[in-house]
Amino acid sequence: MTWNRPRSPIAPALLLLLLTTAVPTDPARGGDDDATAPPPAPLVLFDGKALDGWEPTDFYKPGEVAVEDGAIVLGLSPASGGMTGITSTRTDLPRTDYELSYRAKRVSGRDFFAAATFPVGETYLTLVNGGWGGTVTGLSSIDGADASENLTGTFREYENGTWYAFKVRVTDASIRCWVDDEQIVTFDPRGHHLGTRLETSFNQPLGFATWETSGAIKEIVIRPLSPEEVAAETQAAESP
Repeated sequence: MTWNRPRSPIAPALLLLLLTTAVPTDPARGGDDDATAPPPAPLVLFDGKALDGWEPTDFYKPGEVAVEDGAIVLGLSPASGGMTGITSTRTDLPRTDYELSYRAKRVSGRDFFAAATFPVGETYLTLVNGGWGGTVTGLSSIDGADASENLTGTFREYENGTWYAFKVRVTDASIRCWVDDEQIVTFDPRGHHLGTRLETSFNQPLGFATWETSGAIKEIVIRPLSPEEVAAETQAAESP
């Protein structure tokens, strides 16, 4: 004689409950919450007090590098045609989809006083400010041509002792640069060969340099761009 145990009426009901109950989203796995997640925090690269995260650039006979009055001062090189600079030692810098901002002034001299070398994907560019005798501002180098020779070069006067606000925005489709509130460069890097001059290669991955000039830099910040900002840059670059 075979004995069949009757099924419990609870089992089907429990199975139905498990199948129809929503599983909470694990924030660590992403999901809908990602769309409203705050953007990554800006990276403050200089606190106005110490050179943590920086080292003097290995130029030939550079001037003294010091922190004075909340700024990094790049002293005048004693060598003819000499350069002074600082280079970041951080390993967490973004290579695209970011905005670099800083303030700089020429203390003495008449050439570039805070040329900024920065990453662009797998390569680098330098925003020269006041080069070639004091006024040329633009990106070096594009297709082997310096800022004085390529389409990004422009002329701008800089007064010694005056602070200027610089901003560089980098995406795969666009590089834009500002001095104070004036946009001075808009450039689509796709299809071009990018690279720095040999001298400023010592500032990679991120750094600043002077040429026969003393300069000061402060308020150095990198801000990752939001997906919306990246999309807007791409759309603007592709608009006729």
